[in-house]
Amino acid sequence: MDSAPLVYVLGFIAQGLFSARILVQWIMSEKAGKVVSPTIFWVLSLIASYLFFIYGWLRNDFSIMLGQVIGYCVYIWNLKAKGVWNGMKPALRWLLGFILAATPVTLLALMLRDPSAAAASLFSNDKIPLWLILFGSLGQVIFSLRFLYQALYSAKKGESILPAGFWIISLVGSAIIITYGIIRLDPVIILGQACGFISYTRNLMIWKKSHAS
Repeated sequence: MDSAPLVYVLGFIAQGLFSARILVQWIMSEKAGKVVSPTIFWVLSLIASYLFFIYGWLRNDFSIMLGQVIGYCVYIWNLKAKGVWNGMKPALRWLLGFILAATPVTLLALMLRDPSAAAASLFSNDKIPLWLILFGSLGQVIFSLRFLYQALYSAKKGESILPAGFWIISLVGSAIIITYGIIRLDPVIILGQACGFISYTRNLMIWKKSHAS
């Protein structure tokens, strides 16, 4: 599948939601004078991740797909920690869980109908050399591991929070992904990550200031 205009529209919508979540979190943190972890941050994360996974599939971009699958469970964990996920009606919770799980499984199953073609599309793509796939995947894994770190840290503290390590890992992963986006000439990745990079830096400054006082 090639990069048709509608595919980019989907990607920009997903990145817009990613940017919106961090902008809202940033504004709320500035007002509170400390780094906060609002529910809306995790809701937007889950929606954006779902759309961005589909974008990655349409772009035959393994690194994007990998990153979003890793993030899924962590977003839901944080919503559970805030009582939002378990607070939904069982039927709605089951439906959302089914959609979130079935979509990547279905899309991957469609690709694996012809394993050799799928492997060639994802890992032997003339437009994306193997080293670049590995480089982009490294950035996505690091970027996604920030949420695993956040979940483990939050579980230890007994609440959903965004610690300093989360923002440091965000900066490292984002820098790699921006570089990957520049090499791939992907405006969706570049613009989305560039906006977040500023917020990650500011959140780290807010965290340092709140813990210094």
